[in-house]
Amino acid sequence: MTANLDVLQAWRIPDKVQMLTRHDVAFYALSIGAGRDPCDQTELRFVDPGRPDLEALPSMALVLGYPGFWLGNPALKLDIKRIFHVEQSLEIMGALPVEGRVVGRTWVTDLQDRGVGKDLLVHSRRDVSDERGVTFAKLRQVHMLRGYGGFFRGKIDKDVSRPASTPSASPVAAVVDTVIRTEQALLYRLNGDFNPLHSDPAVAQAAGFPGPILHGMCTFGMVARKLVKTLCRGEANRLISMSARFTGPVHPGETLRTEILEDGSFHTVSVERGRPVLGYGMARAAPMNVVTLEPHHAI
Repeated sequence: MTANLDVLQAWRIPDKVQMLTRHDVAFYALSIGAGRDPCDQTELRFVDPGRPDLEALPSMALVLGYPGFWLGNPALKLDIKRIFHVEQSLEIMGALPVEGRVVGRTWVTDLQDRGVGKDLLVHSRRDVSDERGVTFAKLRQVHMLRGYGGFFRGKIDKDVSRPASTPSASPVAAVVDTVIRTEQALLYRLNGDFNPLHSDPAVAQAAGFPGPILHGMCTFGMVARKLVKTLCRGEANRLISMSARFTGPVHPGETLRTEILEDGSFHTVSVERGRPVLGYGMARAAPMNVVTLEPHHAI
């Protein structure tokens, strides 16, 4: 094992400065499936950059100030075929801008070693702010480094899995299907995540998959869009937090079925394979007719 795990803990991820455009906002919405129904006027405000009421979907924070696939940096000496995104959370602090300068600051918050022959979990956080330093989104990620356990000299956590939870007794609010287009991963990667696991069949097959798999953050965004439609009654700025664990791969061309409960919990399965792909899902929506977010004007 030649990975620089001690270096990883102190790794300095450069801040990402991004000049956000209205076209970026529209492209992101299209990349997670918005606008597929040409007669659905409710989504035009997300996909038409020429509209004065253009609005960013809340999950777009996932790609704002995104530093790219930094775990693939050669200096870390990690095998990219053994790196998997396993958890994601999103907290919206203020309405997302549709244009202007944004800055993403990402850092490693913890390494959790499951022991020899097991996995290493890399926890990181990203805050996304405007040029004045006002943070409008906070994101937390967990990546699993398969087989890298037992080599890190820092914190050792033998059991870092979530405790078993009792299924929610909340009534079902909606069951919604999402068709994953065959080129979905190739489209989504243009948001800035160029991990070859999502585009190169050889890399995907070496990692044990039949072909390229969908980005976890694309799955997360597609479900977030359904939460806006159902839990938030179409009001995007009411979705103020969301978290989930990636429990299985998603293959382009599949259909995802998401069960959303009234308390905001949700889970998603692949219809074709009957396998869960998102679990431990929880979203929080602001009450209707209550303004919780101040408008975030373009800079």
